Amino acid sequence: MTKLVSKTQEMKRWLQSEKGQNTVEYLMMLAVIVGVILVIGKMFKPQISQVFNQIMAMVSGAAQSVGSGN
Repeated sequence: MTKLVSKTQEMKRWLQSEKGQNTVEYLMMLAVIVGVILVIGKMFKPQISQVFNQIMAMVSGAAQSVGSGN
């Protein structure tokens, strides 16, 4: 009988545990953050692409000047 009461109390504590609730909250926050990052990425994609193209052009130009001995 005490084993049954012990198991019942253990089950009650498990059901009242907030660990699962915290996990869900963290996953929801993560989903919102990822969503915001995706939206911002789509909004600024042309500008980001332009910056990378400029960097590639500068690196390419520097490599050519080093290769030609200037």
